[in-house]
Amino acid sequence: MRIEWIASADDERLGDYRDLTDVALRRVLEPEGGLYIAESAKVIARAMAAGHRPRSVLVQEKWLPDMEALLAGADVPVYVVDAAVAERLTGYAVHRGALASMHRPVLPEVAEVVEGARVVVVLEDIVDHTNVGAIFRAAAGLGADAVLVSPRCADPLYRRSVRVSMGTVFQVPWTRLPQWRQARGILHESGFHLAGLALAEDAVPLDVFAAAGHERIALLLGAEGDGLTRAAIEAADTVVTIPMHGDVDSLNVAAASAVALWELRAR
Repeated sequence: MRIEWIASADDERLGDYRDLTDVALRRVLEPEGGLYIAESAKVIARAMAAGHRPRSVLVQEKWLPDMEALLAGADVPVYVVDAAVAERLTGYAVHRGALASMHRPVLPEVAEVVEGARVVVVLEDIVDHTNVGAIFRAAAGLGADAVLVSPRCADPLYRRSVRVSMGTVFQVPWTRLPQWRQARGILHESGFHLAGLALAEDAVPLDVFAAAGHERIALLLGAEGDGLTRAAIEAADTVVTIPMHGDVDSLNVAAASAVALWELRAR
């Protein structure tokens, strides 16, 4: 590692970290530029353990020893700044010690990700990064084998998704699906029964569906508010619902994913 002390937020070496609160800039810089931002030593460590390569690391001096231990032997610049420079640079107080600009890995093919999987989670058009991160955490904690995301779903490597997931976006295999016309065939060819979690008159209660004992299940989850699209529901082999009480018709999508994965866990 190469330690470089930087006194100004305008330093050109800090371009990857500048204006992180600007959503438009972040979308251009990270997904299309092949980078994403990992925040905190724990998340950076999990990303590196998954084989992701840091392009640079931004750290405040008091957390430098943690980075020295983590990056021992790595050929990566470590930019050391004070708290005022970090806040001016990013637009918020950096409380978690470090940020890393990470090279975005090439996404694997769907067949590679689902090979050997029993339960996979499919996220259709979920645009809230907090929900995406929370679902990944549920998937990791409750035994899902992989996550597949639709073309319009929020980026799991977006900084907030990574943070909310507690770094489990690096633990659970994932990739993007094509549109439903092609995706349904890919999942069926891999032997998955598609279960769409939605409200419908003919929906099967979750516990009844779980008791049916399908060998491989793809659990389809839709966006908060709108739920699954018509195309997703038509692609599903079974529409499944979580029975509710108290005049409540549904749960937040991240909470629903946790309930469903618990019920579908290997017994």
